Amino acid sequence: MTQLTQLIVQGISSGAIYGLVALGLVLSYKATEVLNFAQGDVVMLSAFLGWGFVVAAGLPFWLSFVIVLCISAALCFLLEAKIMRRIVGRPQFSGVMLTIGIGFMIRGGVSMFFGPQSRSYPTPWTGQSMQLGGSVVAELNLVIVGAAMGVTALLYYFLRRTTLGIAIHATSQNQLAAYLCGVRVKRLNSLVWAISGAIAALCGLLLAPITLVDLGLWFVMLKALAALVLGGFGSAPGAIIGGLLIGLIEQFAGVYLPDGVKDVAPYLVLIAVLILYPRGILGESHGRRV
Repeated sequence: MTQLTQLIVQGISSGAIYGLVALGLVLSYKATEVLNFAQGDVVMLSAFLGWGFVVAAGLPFWLSFVIVLCISAALCFLLEAKIMRRIVGRPQFSGVMLTIGIGFMIRGGVSMFFGPQSRSYPTPWTGQSMQLGGSVVAELNLVIVGAAMGVTALLYYFLRRTTLGIAIHATSQNQLAAYLCGVRVKRLNSLVWAISGAIAALCGLLLAPITLVDLGLWFVMLKALAALVLGGFGSAPGAIIGGLLIGLIEQFAGVYLPDGVKDVAPYLVLIAVLILYPRGILGESHGRRV
């Protein structure tokens, strides 16, 4: 029971990260119909920025946390406003290749500025643990789960209960109709990308203390894609559910299946879902609903 509890908590915490990254992908895709393949690199960049402010600059964790969120949000806002907007109306493949190129540029810039070495930084929960279900669980895992739940609830309220959120929702359904109703579509699209960037920063800052600050953090994007397909491409609730399932599958595969299966389990799930049930758990074959 102790091992089972730890596996579940660890699976849910890592799955919450995958789900949040996938949620950011859904938001940016709904806004501009471009799948942002640079999202994982923003996660990685945020982790390095967190290390830079906390360790190199010696700033308090929470101040660094806010600064990194603002930087990542501003970066994604500018990416949409100054770069992605210039390819509106072109084939979706153009947007995919452009975001892949942006991702490589971010990765190269981080490698040149910070260096390729792995590193870590302390958080308020480093080394802290608590008893849960008869087993010892790291507090950081619980913080990650709580953060994912809080962000999901906050986004749901924002998109469904606020004027700005309803405008974003309307824009994702029909940009032309929203524009004719007086909605500033371009500004809202940039805002949605900024929100997606802030979510990526949150994931990077919470994931780095567990997996180290490393250039390989961008690989979380691939697991987020698996979560996105499993939950249903284009579905925000599906992104979270898919992320949690991928996290649990990954953890249980690492314990109960042969060595090496853990590393490929998310991609095996991705292939199986694409073949057997392409719509995913909560996917939509038609329509665009956030």
